[in-house]
Amino acid sequence: MAEQKHTHDPLNVDEALSTSEAFLLKYKNLLVGIVVAIVVIVCGTLAYKHFIGEPKELKASEALFKGEQYFGNDNYETALKGDSLGYAGFLKIADEFSGTEAGNLANAYAGICYAQLGKYEEAAKYLDKFSADDYMVAPAIIGTMGNCYAQMGQLDKAAATLLKAADKANSTTLSPIYLLQAGQILEKQGKNAEAVEAYKQIKTKYANSFQAMDIDKYIDRASIK
Repeated sequence: MAEQKHTHDPLNVDEALSTSEAFLLKYKNLLVGIVVAIVVIVCGTLAYKHFIGEPKELKASEALFKGEQYFGNDNYETALKGDSLGYAGFLKIADEFSGTEAGNLANAYAGICYAQLGKYEEAAKYLDKFSADDYMVAPAIIGTMGNCYAQMGQLDKAAATLLKAADKANSTTLSPIYLLQAGQILEKQGKNAEAVEAYKQIKTKYANSFQAMDIDKYIDRASIK
């Protein structure tokens, strides 16, 4: 099935849902952005410690420092493109220090900044360049990519990416969020059986999560359509 694209009104999933049911999708950037910001900053801090002996890595890490301050103050445009005081910007750092851990982190920061600025195509591009294997940062980045695809109206790709993020995270914290988002998108597409499967994973695998508390209503709704 070809991906659905809506140029002028990219994500209308919440129109088919009640206010409470659409909450995660409406506030996805805030929710996922906070999670990703925390784990990426933690990862960045570890990078400073582990790579301080490498001149190029140290220089790249130092270049990131000012950007992280702008990022933390929600000054995403300056964090991306730099200032007039010598800070180069995440975009230039990612390019200039490609192949370093700090350069890799700059890709993640750049992607999140673009997402917060509503530039989802650019966000997905840079997030896709980021590489990590851990159980928190990697799935959070993938989940953010899924939300970017949803905003671009690429609902097939969005649902698949969110399901991938949930599987990779395999955690009560992140997985139920992505499964619920994927299920809502699948319902919007009329893929009710797939939506039910996503919801049932929340019920069976993540029964202690917040999302599992009222997941039965989602399962029932998708099952009777």
